[in-house]
Amino acid sequence: MEPKFQVQLKIRKPVSEVFDAVVRPEKLTGYFIQTSSGPLVEGAVVKWSFAEAPEPFDVKVREVVADERIVFEWPADGGYDTRVEMVFRPLDGGNTMVQIRETGWPVDEAGIKSSYDNAGGWMHMLCCLKAYLEYGINLRAGGAF
Repeated sequence: MEPKFQVQLKIRKPVSEVFDAVVRPEKLTGYFIQTSSGPLVEGAVVKWSFAEAPEPFDVKVREVVADERIVFEWPADGGYDTRVEMVFRPLDGGNTMVQIRETGWPVDEAGIKSSYDNAGGWMHMLCCLKAYLEYGINLRAGGAF
């Protein structure tokens, strides 16, 4: 069975505001990553870093559809890339459902472990996004998860 997952969370903000908070580096660094070299724009290669892993790495942006979808590839331990797809769905009352899927790990014990680790990481990211947009709180302040 191919290691893959999907996590999702409802954010009580309009889809355009949620999408913008993921695409724009000045917002993304307010709750998720440490640094970003630029916005998530289709065809771009953006450098991201995290406090717990400060060496920047490449995020290859494959697709961006405003207020709907972002697809990128980024490096996994082991010398290969995984594919991340973020889908933004407007809900009633100006709310947004954000779904994140990631695929591309090898079908072995290390690939399965990495996919589980990333599923937890993306769920943490969604919780941080929710706290940031709904309450103005940076849950990652101070570094590590």
